[in-house]
Amino acid sequence: MINKQTVSMTINGHVYTGEVEPRLTLADFIRRRCGLTGTHLGCEHGVCGACTIMVDRRTARACLMLAVQADGCTLTTVEGLAEGERLTPLQEAFWNNHGLQCGFCTPGMLMCATELLQTDPDPTAEKVRTCLSGNLCRCTGYDSIVTSVLSAAERLRS
Repeated sequence: MINKQTVSMTINGHVYTGEVEPRLTLADFIRRRCGLTGTHLGCEHGVCGACTIMVDRRTARACLMLAVQADGCTLTTVEGLAEGERLTPLQEAFWNNHGLQCGFCTPGMLMCATELLQTDPDPTAEKVRTCLSGNLCRCTGYDSIVTSVLSAAERLRS
């Protein structure tokens, strides 16, 4: 029998507490226990970036972390980016510049771009591409995603 541990974390401003097996991934906790399905599971090896979230304001792969590792942390998922029904400038830029197609990679792209724009409000296209290089997209060819991030950066600066 596996001993369960109690974890408690703040996700998008709400406290979630539960008993988990030590081997439960953070992605599974977020999706199954908290009902926040915007965090996508693709490769489950940390390669595709679809499960990217923010843990204490830094991006992390939720499929590579265990729920017990996030105990006491503050997390942000893609559901936590918008302010109620109002999209962030980055989300609007993705919409306006066709930075999403099938949408599977979009949560991870948004999370990585959010961290980038928080640390560098005026990134170059090369820096955006480097930032997003750990996220796989099979639909867009990345140009519209890079354009979206640069557009959001410009809007946030003005």
